[in-house]
Amino acid sequence: MALAMMLTMGTAHAQLNVEISGVGSSQFPIAVANFQNEGAAPTNLTAIIRADLQRSGRFRNVDVAGATVPETANVDLAGWKTRGADAFVAGSVTPAGGGRYEVRFRLYDTVKGASLGGLAFTVGQDQLRVTAHKIADYIYEKLLGERGVFATRLSYVSRVGNRFQLLISDSDGQNSRVALTSNEPIISPSWSPDGAKVAYVSFEAKKPVVYVHDLATGRRTLVSNQKGNNSAPAWSPDGRHLALALSRDGNTQIYQVNADGSGLRRLSRSSAIDTEPQYSPDGRHIYFTSDRGGAPQIYRMPAAGEESGAAQRVTFKGNYNVSPRVSPDGKQLAYISRGGGFKLQLMDLGSGDVTALTDTANDEAPSFAANGKYILYATRVGGRAVLAAVSTDGRTKQVLSLQSGEVREPSWGPFMQ
Repeated sequence: MALAMMLTMGTAHAQLNVEISGVGSSQFPIAVANFQNEGAAPTNLTAIIRADLQRSGRFRNVDVAGATVPETANVDLAGWKTRGADAFVAGSVTPAGGGRYEVRFRLYDTVKGASLGGLAFTVGQDQLRVTAHKIADYIYEKLLGERGVFATRLSYVSRVGNRFQLLISDSDGQNSRVALTSNEPIISPSWSPDGAKVAYVSFEAKKPVVYVHDLATGRRTLVSNQKGNNSAPAWSPDGRHLALALSRDGNTQIYQVNADGSGLRRLSRSSAIDTEPQYSPDGRHIYFTSDRGGAPQIYRMPAAGEESGAAQRVTFKGNYNVSPRVSPDGKQLAYISRGGGFKLQLMDLGSGDVTALTDTANDEAPSFAANGKYILYATRVGGRAVLAAVSTDGRTKQVLSLQSGEVREPSWGPFMQ
């Protein structure tokens, strides 16, 4: 069979390798001590926390010289300040029976000599990695004043030979799980707003067809198998609808369908090719790519369709702009522009100012992190298809690659409910 469906998600053996370059304009020095009794657990939480903070580009890990400090200790904050740490983290891991563990930590401000709070978790061993990510998110938000995205997830497609897999991983590319395996291409994964489902396009029927995949059960729903091509699914912010690009009536146009596949309705009405729809975060508009002006550019129309208001052109710099993605706050637009290659661009929707974020030349499929501070995209490095992430200020860059095979079609998941 061309397709092997998983009733439950299976473990993937290939994890993404992460290479980090560049740092933020300033880095926050922090010391994360080894958690007490951490060896009793199968996962090294402190290593994950330190790695999360480092790859954000916003923190510098101060060497703790092997120090192990529980959250209940009377911490010498002045001493850690002298060693160069403006913040300090202490914690512990305690077996709680039945394969569960109690994880506790506390964050300190060494400059003010004060506690910034902490949390306690009781989790199974399969939740230890995400618990470490949640601790890193807590630290990030307390010290920087904005939400972290370490506990979010990525979806992407790997290709090894003629085998395609839709994979779900932690935000660091580790702990990957197989959602779907196919001998035909899988493209355009798109997360539901609650992070429970992923819509995607499969070619198993020898044509593009749109499905919605429930990650918890492995079940999928056929959303669109109209005549011609069915492509580019994008969720509405309330999770009730999907915008699609369909060629059922000839030239490709934008349609809307309910999440269960019912209620198909045409939204765009041009004699050109309209594709790659994306809802604005407030659900009021849909951004899309169209060649109605003679070359591909990005436009915006009311979410109810062009019958409710004419589409307006958004991009004017360059003669080829595609793949619009709107930031979670609705203030920025990421897209791909052709000019000396295909490059990721970032537009301020208020001023119209455009910034080139990458030095690669084969960029595609941008996707904002849930906090709007990073953009994940696919590109080529050293002749290989890889994923990359860049901070919206362009200072911090990451390359995520597989040891064998190629990886593409990324989508960064939402904050977990």
